[in-house]
Amino acid sequence: MRVTFLETNSLATITVPVVKVIDNNLIRIRIDAQALQFAAFNQSEFTWQLFLGFEANHEHVLLQVESEYLSDRHQLSLTSYIQFNSDSEGMATLSIHTQQAEDEFSINSVNLVDDTLKLTGNSLINNQPIKDQQILLRDVNTGEALSYPTEKGTLRGLFSVSIPLSDLPENADVALFIHYMVGTQKVEQRLILARSLEGQNVQTVLSSGRMALLEKSFNNGLIVKEFPAPTVVEKLAAAPSKLGAIVEFGRTIQDKINLQRMRLLFKLGHRPNEATTIVFESFGGRQVSDSPFAIYKLFKELYPGFNFVWSIDRSLKKFCRQNGIPYVVRRTSKWVRTLEKSTYWISNARFPAWVRKPKYVTYIQTWHGTPLKKLGLDIENVSMPGTTTSKYHANFVKEANRWDALVSPNDYSTRIFRSAFGFNNQILKVGYPRNDELINATPEDIVALKERLGIPLDKKVVLYAPTYRDNQFAEKGKYTFELPFSLDEFKAQFGEDTVLILRMHYLIANALDISDYTDFVYDLSSHPDISELYLVSDMLITDYSSVFFDYAYLKRPILFYPYDYHLYKDELRGFYLDYEKDLPGKIANNQTDLMRGIAHDLEVRDMSGNAKFMKFYDRFCAIDDGLSSLKIVNYVVHQIEKNV
Repeated sequence: MRVTFLETNSLATITVPVVKVIDNNLIRIRIDAQALQFAAFNQSEFTWQLFLGFEANHEHVLLQVESEYLSDRHQLSLTSYIQFNSDSEGMATLSIHTQQAEDEFSINSVNLVDDTLKLTGNSLINNQPIKDQQILLRDVNTGEALSYPTEKGTLRGLFSVSIPLSDLPENADVALFIHYMVGTQKVEQRLILARSLEGQNVQTVLSSGRMALLEKSFNNGLIVKEFPAPTVVEKLAAAPSKLGAIVEFGRTIQDKINLQRMRLLFKLGHRPNEATTIVFESFGGRQVSDSPFAIYKLFKELYPGFNFVWSIDRSLKKFCRQNGIPYVVRRTSKWVRTLEKSTYWISNARFPAWVRKPKYVTYIQTWHGTPLKKLGLDIENVSMPGTTTSKYHANFVKEANRWDALVSPNDYSTRIFRSAFGFNNQILKVGYPRNDELINATPEDIVALKERLGIPLDKKVVLYAPTYRDNQFAEKGKYTFELPFSLDEFKAQFGEDTVLILRMHYLIANALDISDYTDFVYDLSSHPDISELYLVSDMLITDYSSVFFDYAYLKRPILFYPYDYHLYKDELRGFYLDYEKDLPGKIANNQTDLMRGIAHDLEVRDMSGNAKFMKFYDRFCAIDDGLSSLKIVNYVVHQIEKNV
């Protein structure tokens, strides 16, 4: 008997003999964890499946090992840990995580309770106790530190510590660190919490009448602030925001009542308009943008005799009026009639499940990007509240097959759309209409764009467009944010001839303070057309966002800065691509790498001569000839002609 380990990425195998058979048909094997990690292929994360091999009736038998066991994080060293888990199909997996940052120590919980800061964390490395643990509260301005010893936690292998907040000086701003001994080695690391602060107590009123607040920095570090409690006048000034919360609650109740009315209106049934009517929607009505807008603009130019209507959120009414865009406000009686009496829907996202699609409507789904993270049926475990994995999958397939045609930018996406959406209708592999602008723009167009956006013509432009992270969620409705690199250092190295454009998620854009850097930083997070930001930039910096698929059309440098990659590796197992091998650019793991990468890429400018980049381009961008919008318009017109 033997056990074979198969690494799912590299397909490496290791076979070890069964060294002991014990009672109840249990077997025991031993393997050094170091054997389960290797330097080949630049691989830093390893997931092993287990197979039991034996001989039976002169045949070789190999059975995959099932498991119901879920282990906690088992720290192997300062920079690696191992976990044994069960995958979505109930099969055993053994994961080795390496290349953790040496200066990080992940804790389990942190809370402010009355006058006390309470922490819990692991006290073992490779099953050996770490000694002389001290929690340090270091002033971020002066560097002075307060030190507190840990105690044995309520569970084996855990420590706990309770720190009196009364020890904090007034207006203190302290970062949390840990100091301990491993053998004869002294180690000091900053404390981090990988997940969000949701569920933790993040603020407290001290017995002195002052307050303490717990926050997270961009790199998941923990900071405690002590400050005066609000005065009566300040509390009264905050009253309008509380009133706003009450008003918002009332709106929520009204929305639920309106939803029932919408459902009833859709059930009444309607007849289509005699004239061809096409309804456009982008991101659930929140924007007039993306591929639907590119198709709309060309339709208006070529076939102005059709009726065009945009389905929008109420907040876009002014924008549509100013730009002469016909619209209908979502979730109104007129909206229901417009949808039901139209003959074509063109959208880049899903309509609500309760919206009834008449048989005479042709629904064209443009989608909104080349998929990087797994979608739909390919998501093995759905953890959204109010649903189960099977219900989520069933609803996704039901919605997707309302689409009569689905736009695809490449063969890679086509295969994923078929599997992830359970989609059985027509695929239109023509490229994304929104990217026509990238292919057709001239140098004169780019100059005009820069002038309109107020970007200096004589300076290089770096675009930073990261994905949204929820790990800096502070409390319901409140988000904190810091840039994961120093603007001062960026300015020192590149400020004379380079500007920086920030394109952040709307939830954190308002939490970003760049008031001291407006001479070279442009926050264009609210700019409606990200393609224009692509065009005016000389290089892109991103992390896990799929924006790089579109940016690659320009054949300009792309630098990846996943500063928390190894911390979030488990979540990122949901990628379709191998993040460490398949990207069209270099990966910067820290600020030093980032600055070096920016300096290099700003000198390159054109990636046409880079073999790895062009291999990516040929796979994902090559079919788009700048005529995608025309192909979709022609497809719709052919459908109209067939039905005349």
